[in-house]
Amino acid sequence: MTTIERYAKLRLSPPGLGQILAEAMIEHDGDYIKEVKEEYDRRRMVVYDRLKQIEGVKNYKPGGAFYCFAEFPIQDADDFCKWLLTDFEHKGSTVMLSPGSGFYATKGLGQNQVRIAYVLNTDDLHAAMDCLEIALAKYTNEVEKAAVVA
Repeated sequence: MTTIERYAKLRLSPPGLGQILAEAMIEHDGDYIKEVKEEYDRRRMVVYDRLKQIEGVKNYKPGGAFYCFAEFPIQDADDFCKWLLTDFEHKGSTVMLSPGSGFYATKGLGQNQVRIAYVLNTDDLHAAMDCLEIALAKYTNEVEKAAVVA
């Protein structure tokens, strides 16, 4: 086994103790787990519902993760995600997204997709979605049009 393979297994596999604890938690699905599931469902629905309201965005309702993928009406999600962090601000904040292309093995897939983790509380998620909606409108109206002219 190469060093890279070992690193990948170490990075992508939960440690043995973590697996034992996870199994115990599944078997003892008490109030805590129920509350966590309900909270993440609320967060999931905030992001899902808000994305459905943004013109040109295509998304799906995630089934079990704490993130979702969305297709945006843009050419390059890598550029958009970078622009959000370097050149955009709304009320002193911005949004950090993951470009979708990094999650595909096939070159070219995910070019206009992003991954959004819903790890914030619902109030902060609403604020983030407000910010994202404004950013997406500004980016598609100004940045992408300027790139076409150049």
